[in-house]
Amino acid sequence: MYLKNLVTNRKQKNWSQEKLAVESGISYNTIIKIERGGIKNPKIETVIKLADALDITLDELIGRKHL
Repeated sequence: MYLKNLVTNRKQKNWSQEKLAVESGISYNTIIKIERGGIKNPKIETVIKLADALDITLDELIGRKHL
């Protein structure tokens, strides 16, 4: 699951990767790896924490469009 909109949404909040790590409870190194594509299939728990921290839906985070 590629998180297409992670960087975009993080930057819209003017958050650094460090700030996202603190707000989400996800390690800084994990966030870097996800953003760079090193982790292509993060755990769903990680994805949920990131979406919650950014105050967006899972669909928004992964770039899924509703019909």
